Amino acid sequence: MSPITFSDSDFQDTDPNQDDPMVITIEVENFTVKKVLIDQGSSVDILYWKTFNKLQIPLADLTPHNEPIYGFSGERVPTKGYIDLHTTFGEGRQTKTIPIRYLVVEAHTSYNILLGRPSINALGAIVSTPHLAMKFPSSQGDIITVHDDQRAARECYIASLKLPHPPLTTHNIEQSPAKASLAGDDLDPRINSEARVEPVGDIRHFPLE
Repeated sequence: MSPITFSDSDFQDTDPNQDDPMVITIEVENFTVKKVLIDQGSSVDILYWKTFNKLQIPLADLTPHNEPIYGFSGERVPTKGYIDLHTTFGEGRQTKTIPIRYLVVEAHTSYNILLGRPSINALGAIVSTPHLAMKFPSSQGDIITVHDDQRAARECYIASLKLPHPPLTTHNIEQSPAKASLAGDDLDPRINSEARVEPVGDIRHFPLE
């Protein structure tokens, strides 16, 4: 396998004076999913509930899981269950697909998916925040580079400032699901927007509701 290194040429965003998060695009269940946060501080990979619904995954495929997770400030976030999904990173011929076990969570967020250490390690990826790039070996041993979407990262940040932030208790989630905002319009392939989830290939052609 080739060594993984970074150089100035790996930075391909517009503003080098930044501290933006690593936000990328991946493919899950034949849908292109944008606004995916790479979070090296997370011990789980999270698929948000509204994203799960928009991907049209049968509810029966979700394995029940009743243990909550806890946020940075100690808030308790209930889980819906977990599911194993093949996830593809990269573009064109430079891709790598791995199975990821997602914990399905309903929570306030401007992202569609959060990828933590389990998927980063399974991918064999190295993330460079100064370069806003992530590199990992392909199955053939060459190195694949995935670049950050700086505009999407900043859109998510601005959107997060507008989200309601009540304590994420079981009561708040179960009794007020309409308040759990997930930037849902970003997941409708019928609308012409770069931030949508879009079906790829010929597998699914029906519209997302």
